[in-house]
Amino acid sequence: MIAALLSVFAFSGVATAQRDRNEEPTAVLNFLIVKEDNGKPVRNAAVIMHPVNGHGQQSRGGLELKTDAEGKTTFDGIPYGKLRVQVLASGFQTFGEDYDITQAKMDFTVRLKRPQGQYSIYQDHAEEKKEEKKDEKKGDKTTPDPNPKPQ
Repeated sequence: MIAALLSVFAFSGVATAQRDRNEEPTAVLNFLIVKEDNGKPVRNAAVIMHPVNGHGQQSRGGLELKTDAEGKTTFDGIPYGKLRVQVLASGFQTFGEDYDITQAKMDFTVRLKRPQGQYSIYQDHAEEKKEEKKDEKKGDKTTPDPNPKPQ
């Protein structure tokens, strides 16, 4: 009899916890990851999600999803509130942005950029020099004289 009562209390405690968790609104998030230059899907990209508190600090833990061959991934059960989303893919710049999850279903399209080249003063920047010459011919000064002389 005592064992039966204990098991009833144990199951009722689990049911209460389940009911509280189920009352909190959650969302279904759909992600589409594509290349910025041609719009083609990025397969096997990592989509990492972290809850963010009111102070903008990322919580510990988080979830990581991988995109399929069509660049899509979905997750059901994200609680409403701020969410930091990062997307990592080989050969692309890392994407990161905070979103406010406020609807039961939200769709996100992320356009990944290719890495930019590093600027070097030792390289020939012919295009920039052409632009400077065009500006000089027009009479526009793009940069003020660093050592102006009094008149």
